[in-house]
Amino acid sequence: MRPLTLDPDRLFPADPTTRAIARALYAEVATLPIVSPHGHTDPAWFATDDPWKNATELLLAPDHYLFRMLYSQGVPLAALGVPDRNGSPATDPRAAWRLFADHYPLFRGTPSRMWLDHVFMEVFGIDVALEPASADHYFDTIGQALAMPAFRPRALFERFDIELLATTEGADDDLAHHAAIRRSGWQGRVVTTYRPDSVIDPEHEGFRSALERFAALTGEDVERWSGYLAAHRRRRADFRAMGATATDHGFATARTANLSAAEAEALFDRVMAGTVEAADAELFRAQMLTEMAKMSVEDGMTMQIHPGSWRNHNAGLFATHGRDKGADIPSRTDYVGALKPMLDVVGTERDLTIILFTLDEGTYARELAPLAGHYPCLKLGPAWWFHDSPEGMRRFREMTTETAGFYNTVGFNDDTRAFLSIPARHDVARRVDCAFLARLVAEHRIADWEAAELAHELTVGLVRKAYRLGEPTAGREAA
Repeated sequence: MRPLTLDPDRLFPADPTTRAIARALYAEVATLPIVSPHGHTDPAWFATDDPWKNATELLLAPDHYLFRMLYSQGVPLAALGVPDRNGSPATDPRAAWRLFADHYPLFRGTPSRMWLDHVFMEVFGIDVALEPASADHYFDTIGQALAMPAFRPRALFERFDIELLATTEGADDDLAHHAAIRRSGWQGRVVTTYRPDSVIDPEHEGFRSALERFAALTGEDVERWSGYLAAHRRRRADFRAMGATATDHGFATARTANLSAAEAEALFDRVMAGTVEAADAELFRAQMLTEMAKMSVEDGMTMQIHPGSWRNHNAGLFATHGRDKGADIPSRTDYVGALKPMLDVVGTERDLTIILFTLDEGTYARELAPLAGHYPCLKLGPAWWFHDSPEGMRRFREMTTETAGFYNTVGFNDDTRAFLSIPARHDVARRVDCAFLARLVAEHRIADWEAAELAHELTVGLVRKAYRLGEPTAGREAA
């Protein structure tokens, strides 16, 4: 079997002088705690602390980064243990893992390969490469580890030195798992994030049923405009009670609107009538982004907007397996025109933070950096999703720093469902940022002490500020 190794200089510059600077910067931040304010891990893991069963259930079946690549090469999701709409995988976990090992070369050069190798070696102590001959060794080693108390969710949370982990729940979620975490007395800081898309998007397939749950949870008449807005305020308060400091909004476009009260109510009535046309659905989503921004001014929650994904592009796969199965495709996105109605209302609010993400890298220098470099409320989210990669992170820094600087960005978000990959993803971000800063030092554009300060800010400082997380408890952070 081939050995598995992680080079200590991975992702650092090839030039020896610059590499030495990057090494020194990385040494300053490598052991800082992980702050993960935007992700999609399952809060049930931490509520119950039940062990995971096997490698397929934990690492393969939930991770659309992995199975979308395999699907692109003709591997059916059923063969990978990915549940369909009925909730049942069509193959046994060991067979799925063997199939994954057979196709592992597909991931050469991808961030998924870096993340997984980090997990295999640093979390499970495996020192041979994943290939067909080692597939059963991996499956058995990981399975044996997962049966141990040290590999339960809460123990790994503490081992990874996670200062904060935010999950994402819908407006119609009862937050029972978060309540259970608090009742347990466990001290891990797992908070929720308010994601109201299912009760804002009239074209969402679950819109009506989500509205019914929304009404039941709030006691408000959500068929009336005033009651509907009051329900959002109640739910936002419920989420804040469970630690939420942020909201999250992901529609196909970044369009916002600034309708009068009468126009907004009339639009809402058309939506509730149940025969809404596409133009009205888009306008309603646009108006609700502005309404959410106004509510963030009221309650102080950071607002995240990440548009530009054509969701569930593969209609057949959506029909058989539902959402989030790797068929979301980036599209061109306008920000300057789309955001102006909302910015006319809240753009100069100094106590409001709106974090913008994009899948359209062409907007970095042309639109996003100039917007964040002007409006007090705007910050730039990190390279996201398809661009959560070493190359994507470098492009982000190169295209935004000259206009927005560093301090109009918010550090790193791992944005993942794959819990064990979180340390790997944060490690990649720290290495890439240190490499970028090292180049600025080597070119005599900033001093070494400035780079050291920036490395710390990009790792923990900016994210704590942007998401209003406060400073860590005494003795928590390694300085």
